Amino acid sequence: MKDGQKITFHGEGDQEPGLEPGDIIIVLDQKDHAVFTRRGEDLFMCMDIQLVEALCSFQKPISTLDNRTIVITSQPGQIDKHGDIKCVLNEGMPIYHRPYEKGRLIIEFKVNFPENGFLSPDKLSLLEKLLPERKEVEETDEMDQVELVDFDPNQERRRHYNGEAYEDDEHHPRGGVQCQTS
Repeated sequence: MKDGQKITFHGEGDQEPGLEPGDIIIVLDQKDHAVFTRRGEDLFMCMDIQLVEALCSFQKPISTLDNRTIVITSQPGQIDKHGDIKCVLNEGMPIYHRPYEKGRLIIEFKVNFPENGFLSPDKLSLLEKLLPERKEVEETDEMDQVELVDFDPNQERRRHYNGEAYEDDEHHPRGGVQCQTS
């Protein structure tokens, strides 16, 4: 069954002697759910996992729409990356006219990283030894070293507001907009 689908019960409306009974028509209205989003017979959800779970496996319980609890398990050695999409077969919505078949439960993983400074320098060094080696860059004289800072989406607006965005205009004045004359 899907949103907006009509179910008709023919001849089941008000029944009065001498009158033909009417039909009862029910129109399904799908409601939003806090966890799941429906697309046809499939259910979609996002699952937050910690970095350690993404790298070292996890088990997570999920409460289903039919009041069961299923346990999602990743296997040791299986790495789940941020944005990965996996599915559980036969845990979606029931398929119309096939009551024993269900769609898929589709799960998108959101990997939560720890806060800055969560490891001491000693433990950070140990972690680096456990992970695959990172690629080192050989710096040349043609390269410039730059600093990476947190992105602030309001920074550009503040620069425009403070007049910094057009600071070159002071050195190269331009004429104003000219009105057309007839």
